[in-house]
Amino acid sequence: MAWRHLSGWSALLPAVAWTVLLALLPWWFGLPCLLAVAAVLLLQQGPIARQAAVLRCGLRWGLPGVLIAVPRAFGGDLLAWGAALLGALAGFTLLAGLEAWLDRDRRRAPEVAASGEWPELAMAPIGPVTAIIELQPPLWQAAAEGPDDPRGGHVQCCADGYHLADGARIEGAGPAVAFSPDGGWFAVRMSDDRGIVLWDRDRHRLHRLNGWTLCGWHDGQPWLARRDGEMPVALQSMASLDDES
Repeated sequence: MAWRHLSGWSALLPAVAWTVLLALLPWWFGLPCLLAVAAVLLLQQGPIARQAAVLRCGLRWGLPGVLIAVPRAFGGDLLAWGAALLGALAGFTLLAGLEAWLDRDRRRAPEVAASGEWPELAMAPIGPVTAIIELQPPLWQAAAEGPDDPRGGHVQCCADGYHLADGARIEGAGPAVAFSPDGGWFAVRMSDDRGIVLWDRDRHRLHRLNGWTLCGWHDGQPWLARRDGEMPVALQSMASLDDES
């Protein structure tokens, strides 16, 4: 731990020495030195420009030294210190602007890296990722034949409607019935194809949808359309439903 502290101080000593040196030298000598360093950073030419980090450190630590030298040169009175404060305000503002200008490419670099090179952009898919929906057509069975229930038992067609093996009773008769592949939904096609009746067996909710037809099942959910050739929509995405609990 002591060695780490010693290494930190040894790296800081040249900067402190540079500040003290410029504070002892006349301000009219130190100020041109700082301006020359700033010019090298702006031009970015020559082998000295490769040491940009060292030069920027020299500006940060050298400016306080020059500001200390100003009141020494003018007698150290209140006016001299006021001039030093004004110089500090102007100098550190210019220094912040210079560093912002030097770091302009560094701020843009993450954006370019995130966007990728043009071959990657050309090969990348356009738009949001979409999934292909494949509907499993409903297997309609005649209600009078007492079709099998995927969850066990048979469907009984009575005068008051359909009786399922789990005790559910669906009122209103239709010519054909169908179950979802997992047995979670029971569908009844109304007479004259006037609509569809859907019974959600897990949530115990009944949907009577006039004018809709059952196109198929996807992920155990019904997809419906109003007419042939129309894009099917999932039941849960429909804004308003004629539900009966």
